[in-house]
Amino acid sequence: MSSKDNVAVSQLLALLETRYAMRVLWALRDGHPQTFRLLQDSVGGITPNTLNTRLKALRAAGLIGHGDEGYRLTTSGTDLVKRLSDLQAFATKWTAAQARKA
Repeated sequence: MSSKDNVAVSQLLALLETRYAMRVLWALRDGHPQTFRLLQDSVGGITPNTLNTRLKALRAAGLIGHGDEGYRLTTSGTDLVKRLSDLQAFATKWTAAQARKA
């Protein structure tokens, strides 16, 4: 992996590591737009200020958009969530393996 690739991965991970960023993306994964209030309920435990901050960052990154019906994933956001679903499958297998070790 080139240093340019490493920078790109680091930038993406920095965005995804911010509190609630992944939960916002995950809440939108079904493809249905959500209003601010519905998204706040879907994410759970997030303050309006924090949600607003995350939405701004994710919109600036081109991962979510906002239309008349609410917030939804962009094409890039959908692609990212599909790739992250592979991580979910891995995590499930990994957790089961860890439980067998214990």
